[in-house]
Amino acid sequence: MQKPKHHIFICCSFRVAGEAQGGCARKGARDLVQYIEGELSDRGLDDVMVSTSGCLKLCDKAPVLVVYPEGHWYGGVNEEAADAILAALAAGSSADAYRID
Repeated sequence: MQKPKHHIFICCSFRVAGEAQGGCARKGARDLVQYIEGELSDRGLDDVMVSTSGCLKLCDKAPVLVVYPEGHWYGGVNEEAADAILAALAAGSSADAYRID
């Protein structure tokens, strides 16, 4: 595997004890991982890697994801938001409606 151009980290609320306890897990972050993986494949975005992360400490904005190397943080991510984020990523921009600044 070659180094990805973009890396998406999706908060899955894992804490030090290992249990998913935060808002992202309760609001479907695990399902979001599968959805985004499928969309990346469907869109031919094979230069994007997806990983889950521990708690990003923004539970009030859940589910949260971060896109690197851009450093764009997104909150309230559902399938509609994910579609907008992936379309913006493909276009070289950001989905400002979902950005956390």
